[in-house]
Amino acid sequence: MSTLSFESLCLKEDDCSSPTDTEDETDLESDEKEESHNKASMCEVYLQACKLVGVVPVSYFIRNLNSSTMTLSHHGLGPLGCKALAIALVTDVNINTLELADNHIQAEGAKYLVEMLRANFTIQYLDLSNNHLLYMGAEYVGKMLFDNISLKSLKLSGNGFTDDDAKYFADALSINSRIKELDLSHNAFCGKGGEHLGQLLANNEGLEFLDLSWNHLRMKGAVALCAGLKVNMMLKHLDLSWNGFGNEGALAMGEALKFNNTLVHLNLNNNRLTNEGVGMLCRGLEFNDTLRVLLLAYNSLTVEGALALVNVVKNTPKTALEEINICNVLVNETFVHLLDVTCQEHPSLEVQYGGVGGFIAKKPPKRVDPMKVIQDYLDQRKLRLWDFFRNIDKDGTMRVPTADFRKAVQQSSIPLDRYQIEELIQRLDRDRTGMVDYRGLADTRKQMMRDHRRQLRKVESRQKKEKQKSDRILKTFQSAVEAVTPRSSMVMSPGGAKEDSSGPQHFSATPLSSWHHIVMCNSSRYSVTNLSNEHIHLPMLGGTTPYRPTSSPAMRSFSQPNLLDESPRSAPGKSISAQGVLSDPEMGHSKLSPTANQLTRSRPALNAKQPLVKPKTKKAKKKKTTKRVDKSSKNPTRTVK
Repeated sequence: MSTLSFESLCLKEDDCSSPTDTEDETDLESDEKEESHNKASMCEVYLQACKLVGVVPVSYFIRNLNSSTMTLSHHGLGPLGCKALAIALVTDVNINTLELADNHIQAEGAKYLVEMLRANFTIQYLDLSNNHLLYMGAEYVGKMLFDNISLKSLKLSGNGFTDDDAKYFADALSINSRIKELDLSHNAFCGKGGEHLGQLLANNEGLEFLDLSWNHLRMKGAVALCAGLKVNMMLKHLDLSWNGFGNEGALAMGEALKFNNTLVHLNLNNNRLTNEGVGMLCRGLEFNDTLRVLLLAYNSLTVEGALALVNVVKNTPKTALEEINICNVLVNETFVHLLDVTCQEHPSLEVQYGGVGGFIAKKPPKRVDPMKVIQDYLDQRKLRLWDFFRNIDKDGTMRVPTADFRKAVQQSSIPLDRYQIEELIQRLDRDRTGMVDYRGLADTRKQMMRDHRRQLRKVESRQKKEKQKSDRILKTFQSAVEAVTPRSSMVMSPGGAKEDSSGPQHFSATPLSSWHHIVMCNSSRYSVTNLSNEHIHLPMLGGTTPYRPTSSPAMRSFSQPNLLDESPRSAPGKSISAQGVLSDPEMGHSKLSPTANQLTRSRPALNAKQPLVKPKTKKAKKKKTTKRVDKSSKNPTRTVK
């Protein structure tokens, strides 16, 4: 079967051209004839292309050639039908919106469209949703985004893209700033995909609408995405619904909203957020003054979360929130009253809730161990358990009847009710003998103290784990943000090439998973030596300065902002070169030797400190030996006398 190329297409158009218009025709008539001529030529080209590739022409396309919007969704074009369509659209100047959703064009059809868009600069809105493009299609679309200068909107929903495919979009959109709207919903982006999409947000300078709904962005992927959102300066509409962000993603989103000042619309519907996650999100809303619409429907929220949202609007005068959607949450009268008061201060605020009838769930009070109550009573009065039991045991047999024990406890001022007393007696008289002995009472107290300590350890362990989890998320978030700005995360050696400050700051090539692993291991003092003798130090989180081995002058490396801060610390007896390196002739051979051991090159401080430690140990040994000699010398003199 023969194929059509762009050159053959131009020849066919020349063959189909009509004679020139006569001079007597008016301008209006010439325009009408030219338009009908173009329509006829494009129709003929399309019919001939369909005949050559062996597909049935689409009558809707032929009837609407003059329309600016061509809607061919659900027409079953396939790869070959898309090829015939691409041949016809090469020289088209009318259609600016092309909708090809659900046509199963696959990667082959995407390839034909990429070739067509190299010559067609009229199409600005392209819809390729649900076309089974997969990874090869993602590669072709990425190449198209590198070259195309006319597209403004691109919809790629439901094409089976995975984590590795997100890299094509991140690389292309780091350069292409003309795309304003991108739809990547209903795909399979997970953790690694979230890292690439975070790179996309960090480097792109034109995207305003991004739809990432119905993906699997959670945990590390959600944190990485929020890290890119923190430094983004163009995005206005972000849809993250149906992703399972969870409270971890809410914490990272709250941190991003503290610094992002462009986002207007945020959709977090159905993301497994709880009241705790909404509280973390509210911490970022306290500092944000641009977000207007916040959608939180179909999350696990109650009245407490709804109250937190309204309170943050009430207590933040500079907030721009105008719409909050929690349509599945039942509220109470307290919420309605608080909303009325808040709307008086913020008249534009609109909150959609499920209705009045909700309540704040209160956990039933824990039943206190009666033995713990008795022990607290004795501790307050500085009494012993033996003193308490001896007042009951009048005969001194170390055993009392249960009736006497019950009566004595009731007559005392111990704050125990009837049910607690019966519970205590059942524990003391398990064999149903009707007697309570002191040994059983003492054993019960020991068991109570062990249970109490165990419960305290559980609470402390739970709190510690929650704090560690939040700290780990924040550290991962901060390390991801550090990766966005390589200037603060790299320490250059004196011989390394300086970074151009005039160009755009691109996302670091270091994957966020490696940053996440380093944060988990708490190892921030590793250095990586590459072939250009540059030392790249991973950043210390939490505001601390990065580790630098300062004991070895030849291996010392500085970051550019800290040159003036480090210069006074140098030794007065050694000269400093123009590049900031202390000149030392003794270390010159180790610095320039290409066969030097890599371990000694990355940790020179060990070799520098060893000569200083050994003389101290030798001096100490000499002092000890001299003392022994003196003692031995004194003894013989005494014997001689």
